Amino acid sequence: MTKVILLDAVGTLFGVRGSVGEIYQQFASQWEVDVSPAAVNAAFFESFKTAPPMAFPGVQSTKIPELEFEWWCEVATATYKKLGVFEQFSDFRSFFRELYNHFATAAPWCVYPDVKPALTKWRDRGIQLAVLSNFDSRLYPVLLALKLADFFDNVTISTEVGAAKPDRKISVTALQKCGCAIEEVVHIGDSLTA
Repeated sequence: MTKVILLDAVGTLFGVRGSVGEIYQQFASQWEVDVSPAAVNAAFFESFKTAPPMAFPGVQSTKIPELEFEWWCEVATATYKKLGVFEQFSDFRSFFRELYNHFATAAPWCVYPDVKPALTKWRDRGIQLAVLSNFDSRLYPVLLALKLADFFDNVTISTEVGAAKPDRKISVTALQKCGCAIEEVVHIGDSLTA
């Protein structure tokens, strides 16, 4: 019998409004850097896929937010270097700080239409709900801003555990937080590997 449903965040509960490329380009244009959103989107996903897992084992929790920022800054740097426009930014870190902070708000995200009805239905059936994600600590304010936080009993993210999906450690941590056995859990996500 299912007692717990673990859900991924991005691509399962909510997605990017428009595209990553459109949002990145919107911010880049304020810095007088002009590249097509489609090109930015392609370069971003190429950079994202080749980045190391976003997990920082053995690190003090107080250092995690800055390490998360640096991880994403490296992905963005690689994105704009692939496009040959990185040097056009007068202050890339300031540009990226604005962009990074934007993704901690509700503005770039949209909750999928079937999510809240499904979460409500599961909650009404007494099923414990939790998030298991390779997202960073900005997930907490995003869940609040999207009015999803109250559905979940807990949230497990890779940067706090020190292991990213599909590493077994993050799943074991999520199970421990939920106080259940693996056969009592269903995991819902948008990827078979993460």
